[in-house]
Amino acid sequence: MAESAGEKTEKATDHKRREERKKGNVMQSKDVVTAAFILVVFGVLRIMAQTMLNTAESSVAYWMSIAGKGLGDDGTTIEGMQIYAKLVLECGKVIVITAGPLLLVSMLVTIVGTGAQTKFLFSTEQIKFKLDKLNPVNGIKKMFSLSSAFELFKSLLKLVVLTVVVYGEIEKRIPEFAKLFDMELLNGLVYMADATYAIVMKVALVFVAIAVVDVLFQWYKFEKDMKMTKQEVKEEYKSLEGDPQVKGKRRQIQRQMAMSRMMQAVPDADVIIRNPTHFAVAVKYDEYKNNAPVVLAKGADNMAMRIVNIAEKNNITMVENKPLARSLYDAVEVGREIPPDFYHAVAEVLAFVYGLRGQKPGEPPPNFY
Repeated sequence: MAESAGEKTEKATDHKRREERKKGNVMQSKDVVTAAFILVVFGVLRIMAQTMLNTAESSVAYWMSIAGKGLGDDGTTIEGMQIYAKLVLECGKVIVITAGPLLLVSMLVTIVGTGAQTKFLFSTEQIKFKLDKLNPVNGIKKMFSLSSAFELFKSLLKLVVLTVVVYGEIEKRIPEFAKLFDMELLNGLVYMADATYAIVMKVALVFVAIAVVDVLFQWYKFEKDMKMTKQEVKEEYKSLEGDPQVKGKRRQIQRQMAMSRMMQAVPDADVIIRNPTHFAVAVKYDEYKNNAPVVLAKGADNMAMRIVNIAEKNNITMVENKPLARSLYDAVEVGREIPPDFYHAVAEVLAFVYGLRGQKPGEPPPNFY
């Protein structure tokens, strides 16, 4: 069965991933942050519990010690104002020591948990007003989407887990709860705190398992949503690299221009080495500019005949040497000096050409080898 033209079967390209990231579309799981929040915050609470309790006790004792001191009817005595200031400072100290660590850790866990998944992406695209968000059809589609079904399943699972864990822990401790009536208030609070912490840790472990499943699902959904159709890949390639037809036309024009420049250089050649109709190579040697002869132009078949025709019109000497013509054609690019392997053979050809131009017999060939 042929694939539908609009079916998303291709993996997202790097360019699309970058563009979607700019829009704030990245893979992340809120359950990871939730699980980390429960573990870290309640861990810090357990560690700081004694310090928090001591601070609260000392603060209550201080408040009780100053009850009714120093305030007149209008509350404007110097001693009264000092007590007000001390109360404000004492309240601030209690808040910082008891609530401060929890607030700070809560904020850090949320920032780090989200940032670790999004690589600390900050984008305003998600908070911009968009008309399609008001479209009721889109809202209905989201209600019956795979994501909504999965979120509903997670919510039900969390509810069941909370009910089972909390009920099981309370049922196990019911005989111990009767002892609370014989305990001192502080010991009773400590016992309740331990019981609460045990329940929370069991719930947290379940939330960690749910977070792992959610990460896998979010990754699957993100990759699925990021997929592209074959046409989208083609359009993206065109926009980034240019239309292949336009690029091909551009390369063709560049080749034609290079060919034109090559043909214009043929009249400057010292000799045309040919094969005799299949290959033609135009060679020039200027001992003041070059260390070795340079290939000005080369061609095969029809191009070779064009080089020969131009050479004939400009009275350029032509020498038939089949092996040398083929070897130069294969080994040397236009505008390049010939390699040392060809020095001797080309020197003999140039010596012959210079002889035809009236060079004295026995005069040595060009000094480039």
